[in-house]
Amino acid sequence: MSEPKALILGIESSCDETAAAVVAGGTTILSNIVASQFDLHRPFGGVVPEVAARAHCECITALVDEALATAGVRGEQLSAISVVNRPGLVGALLVGIAAAKSLALAWDKPLIGIDHILGHVYAPALAGLSRYPHVSLIVSGGHTSLYRVTSPTDIATLGQTCDDAAGEAFDKVAKMLGLGFPGGPALAAAALPVVGEGRNLFSHIVTSSRAHAGAADNPLDFSFSGLKTAVYYHLRGTTRGHGELRTITPLEREQVAASFEEAACLIMAEKALAACRREGIDTLTISGGVACNKRLREIVTMRAARERKPVTVFFPPPSLCTDNAAMSAGLAYHYYAKGQFSELDLDADSTPKRAKAV
Repeated sequence: MSEPKALILGIESSCDETAAAVVAGGTTILSNIVASQFDLHRPFGGVVPEVAARAHCECITALVDEALATAGVRGEQLSAISVVNRPGLVGALLVGIAAAKSLALAWDKPLIGIDHILGHVYAPALAGLSRYPHVSLIVSGGHTSLYRVTSPTDIATLGQTCDDAAGEAFDKVAKMLGLGFPGGPALAAAALPVVGEGRNLFSHIVTSSRAHAGAADNPLDFSFSGLKTAVYYHLRGTTRGHGELRTITPLEREQVAASFEEAACLIMAEKALAACRREGIDTLTISGGVACNKRLREIVTMRAARERKPVTVFFPPPSLCTDNAAMSAGLAYHYYAKGQFSELDLDADSTPKRAKAV
């Protein structure tokens, strides 16, 4: 059994943030240091895997040192080292794994490999949520999934994306509109002034998404490719999508951005609340980078309150929604408590596995 305040060092390098954190007892964040790579990838309009991996190499040692210093902890005082080893960019993952293995060997500490997505599922616990079971919606650049969470380590898949993840769709539409990188925040900023009917250009896609689950025929699965394609066709003024982009006014650009945002957020809200109804659960958590979207928070909260059995919605603060190492270090505590450790031959697994939904 673990000591009450076991100290876990977490390392995260799955995509374009390098992060290190120290968490005590699974819930007390002593440090949570994140180095973003937005400026490095902005000229390319997206994350370049080779650039990301090199940037991780350059700063990961300094970030670990800073995380330990901020926490006031020496390596010898740690109980275990956790590292995200799946899913993500393989080169980026390998940097974090190599660092974690080296530290585990140097300090003779257990190593714990963590699933990045399940780290996001755990993030609300770091922000004070202790209600189980709950439904968890994870929405980020690479993942859109629904889970039934019975305990920190008892997690069942309810639904997942059949194609694009929500954040990926936001980024691609932002690129179509020439809004820059990172696309999600840029699109939300462009959409902000638009109200009322100006947000309804793609409302028919919400109805379609409600009726058709997608390839897996699971009503809790997600599909954003149709919405993304509707934007593509709209910008070319044709249902076939051929030809050059039309010249659009700044107002129309804002309306397209707002209408995409509205439709995507409605789809996510409807699926998440449908999962709560099906499972008979009245608590919903939403995590991942897209959970920072203000309109998503408004729509889900408003609709949850109108449910026949009102649903309590819990969003972690933005710092725990975007990629960070505290969420994986917190989750690792529960594996540590059970004595579930990884071997030193732990490898990177870059591809998210499509789990069988319950």
